[in-house]
Order: sequence, then structure tokens, then C-alpha cells
Amino acid sequence: MARDVRGRAPAGPKPRLQTAATAVAAIFVLIGVLGFVPGVTTGYGDMTFAGHHSGAKLLGLFQVSILHNLLHLLFGLAGLAMARTVAGARLFLAGGGAVYLALWLYGFGIDRESAANFIPVNDADNWLHLVLGFGMLALGLLVSNGAGTGGRLDTPIDRP
Repeated sequence: MARDVRGRAPAGPKPRLQTAATAVAAIFVLIGVLGFVPGVTTGYGDMTFAGHHSGAKLLGLFQVSILHNLLHLLFGLAGLAMARTVAGARLFLAGGGAVYLALWLYGFGIDRESAANFIPVNDADNWLHLVLGFGMLALGLLVSNGAGTGGRLDTPIDRP
């Protein structure tokens, strides 16, 4: 097998799970950046650091604040770092999906005009959190099922 100058074997294609995690993480970074761009974010002058009083809306639809945008950026950057390994990619997608489902429940259950809505979330955010939660969870659990599990898949022929 050919080796590079450091004696390592050449890297093969990245597993689909890592590719999916990288793509999802990159989208989060992009959304975090776009949240700070006037024009893409309507009501930009009405953006607050946190809380339901922020009048800024990403794409005129999703209520955002400085904190909300920073959370998207940090989540995306963490995902890019985690996507470097199969196990990290799986954790980012499945764990992130679970977090977004919890956010959906949180947004569904809170009074949106109260201080509890500090991120802030509106109906559009809430539905997006539901879709993201199930989508990321499905990607994390179903893509490249044999990769990163620590062993080969169990098949019925292997059972006594």
C-alpha cells in the first residue's frame, strides 16, 4: 500500500455519516452568519441580545437575536469539529437531533411573551426545530449504520 511522506496510508473517501454531519454543521454556521446580515435579516435594527422582544427575523420568518445567531454559529462550529470522526459525526447528528426535539417541546410549551422565551422562538422556529430534530436524529441513526458501531453488524445467520 502506498504511504504519504509521514508514513500514513492515504485516506479513503469520507464515510457518508461524516459528510452528512459536515453538511449540516456548515448550514448551521451559514445560518448563524446570515442572522447578522441586514437585508437577509429583516428588522435588523430591532435585534436585541436575547429575549422575545427582538424584532429581527431571518428571511423575514424566523425570529432571531444576537444570542440565537451565536448559538447557531457555535453549534455549527462544534459540528464541524465533531464530524472529523465517525463517532463524533454520529453524536453531533443524533445528539443534536435530540436537542432540537427538546427545543421544539420547550418552544411548544412556553409562553412566548414571557422571559422564558430568551432565545427567542416563534411558530416558524418551532416547526423548524421539529423538522431538524427528526431529520438530524434520522441521519445520525440511519446513515452508514455499520460505521462507528465498534464491530460488524449482527446477522441472523450468526445467532445460535
